[in-house]
Amino acid sequence: MKRTMKRTVGALWFAMIIGMGGALPAASLAAASLPTPLTFVHSMELGDLKQAEAWLDQGLPPDFLGSRIGSGLMIGAWEGNLDLMKLFISRGADINQLNANGESALALAAWRGNLDAVKWLVDRGARINAGERKWSALHYAVFAGHGEVVDYLLAQGANLNALSTNGSSVLMMAIYEGREEMARKLLEKGAERAVRNDWGDGALEWAMRYNHLNIARMVTNPEEFNIAVNQPKEKWGEPQRSLRSSKELETLLSMREKLVERGMSTEVIDKRISAERVRIVRSELDKQAPAVRAPTLEISANRNKPQEQSANIVYDDGGKAVGYKAPPATYFGKPKMPPKGNVKNY
Repeated sequence: MKRTMKRTVGALWFAMIIGMGGALPAASLAAASLPTPLTFVHSMELGDLKQAEAWLDQGLPPDFLGSRIGSGLMIGAWEGNLDLMKLFISRGADINQLNANGESALALAAWRGNLDAVKWLVDRGARINAGERKWSALHYAVFAGHGEVVDYLLAQGANLNALSTNGSSVLMMAIYEGREEMARKLLEKGAERAVRNDWGDGALEWAMRYNHLNIARMVTNPEEFNIAVNQPKEKWGEPQRSLRSSKELETLLSMREKLVERGMSTEVIDKRISAERVRIVRSELDKQAPAVRAPTLEISANRNKPQEQSANIVYDDGGKAVGYKAPPATYFGKPKMPPKGNVKNY
């Protein structure tokens, strides 16, 4: 009797579960079929439109962010895939959405030089200017050297003198990469030369630091240029370029080597490597520290009148000590001190 009851109860529970199949299991299956941020990016980078449509039909938010680059619209802009961009926009994607790095689809398209994608986005209302103290599409296009994109953005009203999160100008992006023609173009269009970022560096400082002397001539007058080139190199600080490496990049490069060894296509992984390098450069520029400089001590003396000597710290108009990076020590012996009777206090 007990066994019969158990079987009956078991059968009833089974029937109830089957009966609820139209409600609970359907929702669970739909949720289970939606992508993770990682699988989403992999599929969208491959341009899988059918998979994108299936996910959107199952309830995937049109602004869903992948594990890198960002949303489907952003990935389409990065890849130059207009069909993918059209799909996500048609499903309600925000054309001005920002990813975790504060980048829009327009900025990503500009970085990759995808002019058609840039035009498509602008025609549909994408914001050309990112706002105060933010990385703009123009910053990215200039940094990457995409002249046609730069020309188009400027023609559409891009702010020529936009400042990044650290206060660096668009012109400084061209100087950082040593892009002479780009720098000349920006200057001809009216780019400001005197802008200084949060570290106190400007166009001339970067041109001299990275040894771009032709650009240094462009951003200053002949007299100031002659003064600049006669200064010790230490004054401008050591070049602080991105290491362009990360654990993820090293892993991707290792994977690429294996693909090459096996004679397999590297197209997909090359795009991932490019995306990671973009992230590294951007992050390095954001956190780059100013060169450490020591105050300049100006000493004057007269051989005929040794008693008439002076020593002064040179200050700028703002009351800060002017200086250059202190060179490393070159003498490690015991210094010879002058007789105590001849020591002067300054």
